[in-house]
This record gives sequence, structure tokens and C-alpha cells, in this order.
Amino acid sequence: MFRAMRRAKQQLSEEECDKILTGASSGVLCVSGDGGYPYGVPISYAYDKEKKAIYFHCAKEGHKIDAIRRNDKASLCVIAKDDIVASEYTTYYKSVIVFGRIREVNSEPLKTMAATEIAIKYNPQDSIAGRMKAINDFYPALNILIMDIEHISGKQAKELIGRQ
Repeated sequence: MFRAMRRAKQQLSEEECDKILTGASSGVLCVSGDGGYPYGVPISYAYDKEKKAIYFHCAKEGHKIDAIRRNDKASLCVIAKDDIVASEYTTYYKSVIVFGRIREVNSEPLKTMAATEIAIKYNPQDSIAGRMKAINDFYPALNILIMDIEHISGKQAKELIGRQ
């Protein structure tokens, strides 16, 4: 169902894709928006390698959630490296695209777990009590979404092949 990468030599390993998804601070979520137009929106997220899932939050109403409710298929693009090389008129890049289906979380334990994963990613030094206070403060307005990953593809500039 998902295409093989045309330039297979530039494909990143699963390990490198996991590293990028774990370490990046944001990505662009792409969904099918109003009137059939693609809708790409930056998001903060947490990646769960073991569960093959991406956790993120959004408002309970708005363009993003309306689009997801109409069509749960989405992609998330994360760029880990994008160094301009002016003399070559190019960039040396590394990026990952995740494909999957998004669902709203209705289970309280799952919602708390996903919110905790996001909180840990963005404030790992906070205490458990501090983290839970922040989650509880936002909980009434909090809408947690999970992207169940179906496919991951990573690519790098050909000039980076063999480099760390």
C-alpha cells in the first residue's frame, strides 16, 4: 500500500527514524482539510516506539479536529536536519514521514498516560507532582489524539550517506 522509496540508497534505517522521531521537538501534521484541500499544521508530539504511536493534543473544536473526524488518515513530517549548502544550491537534510490513522482518546487512563508522555518530553525535569498538576489544570479542555502508525519512511541527502 505504501510506495517503496525511489532513491533507496538515501533511505534511513528504522533505528535512525526512531532517533529522529524521539528527539525532534515538532512536526507538521497533514490531514484532508476543508474542501478537499490538504491541511498541514505544526504540532508538538510524543513518539511511543513500543506502541507504534504518536501522541498529541488539540482543541476540542477547530479545523484540525474537524478534518480528522471526517478522515482519520494522516501523515506527520518531521525534519531533523536542514543545513543550507549555498555553494551547491541545496540542503543536507534528514527527515521522517509517518503515515497512520488518528483517533480521539476517550479512555481516562489512556488520556492521562498520553498527556504524561507529552509532558515528560517537553519538561523532563518536572516532578511527578508538578507534571500531574499541569495535566489536571488543562484536563477539562484537553483533547488527546493518537496516531496509530502504519508506515514510517526516512530519507537523507545523498551527501550524508555514510556520515554520522
